[in-house]
Amino acid sequence: MQEKVIIIGAGAAGCFCAIELKRRTPGAAVTVIEAGARPLAKVSVTGGGRCNISNTFASVGTLSEVYPRGEKLIRQAFRSFSPEDTHRWWEAEGVRLVAEPDGRLFPASQDAMQVVRTLERLMRQLGVEVRCKTKVEKISREADGYRLTLAGGETIRADKVVVTTGGGALGLLEGLDIEIIPPVPSLFTFKLSDPGIKELTGTSVDDVTLALAGTKFRSSGTLLLTDWGISGPATLRLSSYAARYLSETAYKATLLINWLSTTEAGAREWLNSVSDGQKLLANVHPEGLSARLWKHLLNRAGLREDIRWAELGSKGLNRLVAVLTADSYEITGRAKFKEEFVTAGGVSMSAVDPSTLESRRCPGLFFAGEVLDIDALTGGFNLQAAWSTGATVARSI
Repeated sequence: MQEKVIIIGAGAAGCFCAIELKRRTPGAAVTVIEAGARPLAKVSVTGGGRCNISNTFASVGTLSEVYPRGEKLIRQAFRSFSPEDTHRWWEAEGVRLVAEPDGRLFPASQDAMQVVRTLERLMRQLGVEVRCKTKVEKISREADGYRLTLAGGETIRADKVVVTTGGGALGLLEGLDIEIIPPVPSLFTFKLSDPGIKELTGTSVDDVTLALAGTKFRSSGTLLLTDWGISGPATLRLSSYAARYLSETAYKATLLINWLSTTEAGAREWLNSVSDGQKLLANVHPEGLSARLWKHLLNRAGLREDIRWAELGSKGLNRLVAVLTADSYEITGRAKFKEEFVTAGGVSMSAVDPSTLESRRCPGLFFAGEVLDIDALTGGFNLQAAWSTGATVARSI
């Protein structure tokens, strides 16, 4: 009898799993069910429409640096399908990849639709059925498999089920005794109330360190000042690391900005090296900080722009060092980061066998992609998780 496998969710993990599954078990009937109007909608816009397929991982020291949650599961999935396997897989399908200096991998075409068309073509060629505008409302376990209840009342039987939906569709698992970590937003920008920051919209600083006061959450990288607050890689990293903490505080916290990514002693050393008693404070500023931003920081330290370095005094120097290394702002909320919206949470890592991603309590039920409690920083790491977990499930089945 032909084995029937239903994959819920036509995103990166779901479609990749379907392709790998049909290649390994051509006789299986594989159907991908998608609530949206078309498959791979998120992939088509990811990476600003260029599709950041993966990363070389060359600059990654430990996986926990880029996978705040799910590091152990990802390490296991990489044994099944590694970033190097991903590179070879796409090039074998005619999608040549190019690496950017920071390790991000993109199609040489710089076109996300090439990725979408490749996956759609392979599903057609392999005989994968794709049903869009079809919402699964419930998964019921039966003696010989599973029964899916669709919106409108239709039911479908399956021998095995693979769930690859986002965190917002976890309700369909109710009644299956699957441990769920409540999903919360990750990868978002911060809203700040300070009007001085908003006046600096468009200003970018290459190397800053951010921290949340009273916590161990830290991040470094480029900071972008916006009309609502701050964005850029440093902000997104911090939002990912502190996703659950910030959710619990209703996105209210005190942000500390170290504008020079140095210690107080380092800041003092720099100030002493550039200070010239006859020069105005406004005319000497650190490399990497614009004159406009420097004037803002002088104002934050309560120092006039028109005084000379000789007039600074020890108290003024102390205030300037404090602002340069621990400039304090109140976070008043979060803002969605373009299309790269990711959630922290989902099916608990303890609920699945890490080598197969099969449910420990419900044999024949598998999970891949965003539905798992795995999330990553930007840079191709989330899509790599989708390819690796999707391939792991296909090989397990």
